[in-house]
Amino acid sequence: MPGPLEGIRVFDLTRILAGPSCTQMLGDLGADVIKIERAGAGDDTRNFAPPYIKDDEGNDTSEAAYFCAANRNKRSVTLDISKPEGQALAKRLIGTSQVLVENFKTGGLKKYGLSYDDLKDEFPGLIYCSITGFGQTGPYAMRPGYDVLIQGMSGLMSLNGDPDGEPMKAAIPVADLMAGMYAGVSINAALRHREITGEGQHIDIGMLDVMVSFTTIMGMNYLATGNNPPRLGNAHPNIVPYQAFETSDGAIILAVGNDGQFQRFCKVAECEELPANPDYATNGARLKNREQLVPIIKDIVKQKPMDFWLKELEANTVSCGPIYKLDQVFSNEHVLARDMKIEMEQPVTGAHVPLINSPIKMSGTPVTARMAPPTIGEHTDSVLQELLEMDEGELSKLREQGVI
Repeated sequence: MPGPLEGIRVFDLTRILAGPSCTQMLGDLGADVIKIERAGAGDDTRNFAPPYIKDDEGNDTSEAAYFCAANRNKRSVTLDISKPEGQALAKRLIGTSQVLVENFKTGGLKKYGLSYDDLKDEFPGLIYCSITGFGQTGPYAMRPGYDVLIQGMSGLMSLNGDPDGEPMKAAIPVADLMAGMYAGVSINAALRHREITGEGQHIDIGMLDVMVSFTTIMGMNYLATGNNPPRLGNAHPNIVPYQAFETSDGAIILAVGNDGQFQRFCKVAECEELPANPDYATNGARLKNREQLVPIIKDIVKQKPMDFWLKELEANTVSCGPIYKLDQVFSNEHVLARDMKIEMEQPVTGAHVPLINSPIKMSGTPVTARMAPPTIGEHTDSVLQELLEMDEGELSKLREQGVI
């Protein structure tokens, strides 16, 4: 069954994570993604290793796990865009594409004649998406952007971490990944606009913009009060109790989302005097009296084992759950039933690459995992032969010139 983006070709000038996560999503949705890489070097993340993907005998291949996280469903073409011949070839490939995605520094493609301004008149229907640290405008536009830097400057790190500890970044590069997500959403909207009008446009995604938006409820709490929210560790800024609690043999998450759940929790916990107390009867009261309530709940939860709380609270429709490590996540029956772990054969290495599947579930146009993350330049010849009808003589000349 064809994906919703079947027939859309993406000229992919991205590397590392923000851009590649975007173009992988487009590839999962059916787009033909042509990933442009530097000959001999490729995407920087090919060297973000170990760990490497292992072959069927358990030996390391040359393929970095990091690279494989964001480069499924792409065809790799090596092309030197610093050479005039490479720039000309890039334009020919762009001419076969509806979308171009790049995450060079602001203005970085101008010197190659591949900026939006360079291409917009020649390709008026082209959707050109730029992903940068700080966007195309503003006083910081020319600064390079890195995930941890953006997490700090967006306020996220000031919100994350133990109340008595230091500001803490998220373990996952959320600034990169959310920038890729917003880029993917924007590209799909621009494709709809193009379908109606025939017009392309420039999409400007700045990671700092994305992460300022990502502060969501905490940002709104600040805007509403003028007060910087304190770090709360695993606690929620607006709901109590809503955090991790230690049982007698491990930690669980207790997420009491409303007053009814709190009453049912207290019935299971045999502390029904708590919801009868006006200090704790409503979420607003519990929030106001967080510092005295949470220690009481901690003492109660710690008296019984994890299995008791998980079974009894679930039976009474109180939101709770375990805190898994990744080995438990990827062996979990629900995660497996949802096909979130897949395996794809990589033709060049022969390895069976384990991958995290797309979370997008669509009944009519499901996402597909068609191609394993490519080896560097794996599809150079086939793409140029297919899209530009080049013969072996032309390919040999380009290789001799160091263009491909």
